[in-house]
Amino acid sequence: MLTCILTHAQITVPSPSPAGSVYSKVGLTDVTIDYHRPKVRDRIIFGAGEEALLPYGNLWRTGAGNGTILTLSTDAKIAGKEVKAGKHLILTIPEEEDWTFILYSDLDIDGANLSGNFTEDNVELKTTVTATTPAEEVQSLTFQISDISDDNTTANIVFSWSDVRFEVPIEVSFDDIVLQDIANKTVVEPINYIRAASYYYTYDKDLDQALTWVNTYLDMEGHDTHFWYMYLKAQILAKLGKKKEAIKTATRSIELAEKSPRGDLGYTKKNKALIASLK
Repeated sequence: MLTCILTHAQITVPSPSPAGSVYSKVGLTDVTIDYHRPKVRDRIIFGAGEEALLPYGNLWRTGAGNGTILTLSTDAKIAGKEVKAGKHLILTIPEEEDWTFILYSDLDIDGANLSGNFTEDNVELKTTVTATTPAEEVQSLTFQISDISDDNTTANIVFSWSDVRFEVPIEVSFDDIVLQDIANKTVVEPINYIRAASYYYTYDKDLDQALTWVNTYLDMEGHDTHFWYMYLKAQILAKLGKKKEAIKTATRSIELAEKSPRGDLGYTKKNKALIASLK
């Protein structure tokens, strides 16, 4: 009995390469990187000599433990190349300047004999990235998802450890997803006409379609006094270059806003500014 207790009573201690995870929504795509974070610990990490932990030219799992996994909830472009939704193992080949970045389909490749078990058949993406030197030495291996663009279509996957940093661009598209959502949901919830119109207006898509959607909503019974959405209509008309119609719509929005028992909600000022910009 004592032997059994000693066998199973193991203590828990911190891992020298603790698990880490980074997540971000880019557009409508969930981007997650799960990895383990080795530390420098006064070692030479990358280099050409035998003293380097990771010599140049050798295939690497880009982390410790079972390797680094990139998960995408939708298809995306990485370094300009199409990558399917799902899980992908990140492999790299360190070099003094230009590293090789690889996405690999076999998540369970044997790390103890990585090069020996590697096969091109499982390569989903292979590209070259330029390694730079961070301002300060990075003690723990770190991944980030940063530089998300204003239109939520692009970002960078950033790797940094020791004296090396590199970026891999990621690009997503969500038009098809949004269009399908619009088609499915406007029928059961009319406010989605406004959401669809606002989306098209914001991202400079088909403005005639945006105008049709906002008109569809405003033409419904009880909606013709919604001056806050009439302002959106005026904005769309202005972007279409229909200045007279935009001014007329903005003026009507002001009239309704000033009569509102709840107050104008700031739309008098917004509409006046829009009218001034069109004169």
